[in-house]
Amino acid sequence: MKFSLSLLCENPTRKTGLTTLYAALIEKSLLLYPELSWILYVGEAMEIEFPPEVASRVQIVRDYAGNDRVYPRLFADHFLVAPHAAKNGSLCHVTTGFIPMRKAGLPIAMHMLTLHHLSEDNQVDPLRKFYRSMAARKGLENADLIITNTEFVVSQILQICPSAKDRMIQSYEGLDHADFNDQPEEGEVERLAESYGITPGYLFWSSNFYPYKQAELLMDAYADLPDELQETMPLIMVGGGGWGNGLDEALERAKSNSIPEHRVKHLGWVPDEDIPALFRHAHLFSLPSREETFGRCVLESMACGTPCVVNDIPVMHEVTQGAAKIVDYRDRKATTEALYSLATDEALRTQMIEAGLKRSKDFDFDILAKERVEAIQQMLG
Repeated sequence: MKFSLSLLCENPTRKTGLTTLYAALIEKSLLLYPELSWILYVGEAMEIEFPPEVASRVQIVRDYAGNDRVYPRLFADHFLVAPHAAKNGSLCHVTTGFIPMRKAGLPIAMHMLTLHHLSEDNQVDPLRKFYRSMAARKGLENADLIITNTEFVVSQILQICPSAKDRMIQSYEGLDHADFNDQPEEGEVERLAESYGITPGYLFWSSNFYPYKQAELLMDAYADLPDELQETMPLIMVGGGGWGNGLDEALERAKSNSIPEHRVKHLGWVPDEDIPALFRHAHLFSLPSREETFGRCVLESMACGTPCVVNDIPVMHEVTQGAAKIVDYRDRKATTEALYSLATDEALRTQMIEAGLKRSKDFDFDILAKERVEAIQQMLG
C-alpha cells in the first residue's frame, strides 16, 4: 500500500505548522501500518528527515520546484506530480488546498485547513487570492476525500460547498508529547539564557506574523500593563513575517505605545528543539488571532504547563474547552485585564495550568495518523 503527498507548497525558508503536521502524519502512519509506504514531494532546498526505523519506506522526490519558486511549483503540483505518483505505484495522492488539474486517474485526498483568502482584512495579494479561491472551490467540488481539522471548519466548508458533506472527515491535529510536556530538560534554562539572553517568566508569542494573527493588538494590551509587571515579564516573540506586513505593524505599534525596546524581543526563527523549552519557561502564552482553523501552538503551550490567553473565536472554544482564558482582543482594556489577572493570580494560573495539561492529552499524532489513513483506505474501498 503506497500513498503520495506533496509538500511543494511549503516554502523551505519559512517553516510552518503544516510541515511538522505532515511529517508526523507520515512517520506515525508508517509505525502504525507496516504495509504502508509514502512518496513525498518536496522542494530541493527543504530539509526533512525521518527516523531510521521508517526512513526506508519514504521515497523523497526533489525533482520539482518548491514554493520558493512559486510558478514552477504550481505547474509541477497541478500537472507533473500526480502522474509521477501514479506511475510509481501510489494509490492515493494527498494535497493541501487543491486538486491537481492532471490527476492521472489517481484518487485525491485534499486537506482543507485554511480559508484565509476569503477575508479582505488578511492582505492576501490579488493573484494569490484568485488562485486560492479557485483552487479551494475546485478542490471541494472534486476531491475524492476532504480532510479538515475542526468542527468549526467543517461548518465553514459546508457553507460554501454543501456537496462536500459526504466526502469529508474531521480529524483533530496532533501533538508530540515526547517534546511538548511540562518536564524541563537539564540545562535548558541556561541554554535559553546563553542563546537568546532570556530568563524564565516572560510573555510568549510563537507564530508567523500574518495580518490575521493581530500581533498589534497584543502590543496595545501589553503596553497598558503596569511598568513593574512589564519589567519582570518581557514580551518574547518567535516567528517570521509571512505575507502582508504584520511583523512591521507589530513592532511599530510597540514604538507608538512607548514600550521600551528591551521589553519586546523578536527572536525570528529558532531551532525546533528550542521551542518546547521556550514554552515551558514562559509565564503566559498569547494568541490574539482573529482566524484559526486549529491553533496547535495553544495545545503546545498547555502541554508544557504554560497558561494561555486566546482570542474569542469559535475554534478556540472548541479546542481549549475551558482550559484557556478567552478574551476579545479588540477590547484593549479587557485584554490587559486578562493578561494581568493570569500573570498575577496564582490560584487562577494553577487552575489554568492543570486544565491545560489535562486537555492537551486529548490530542496525539498517533490518533491523527490512524484517523486519516483509515479514511483514505475507506475512500479507496
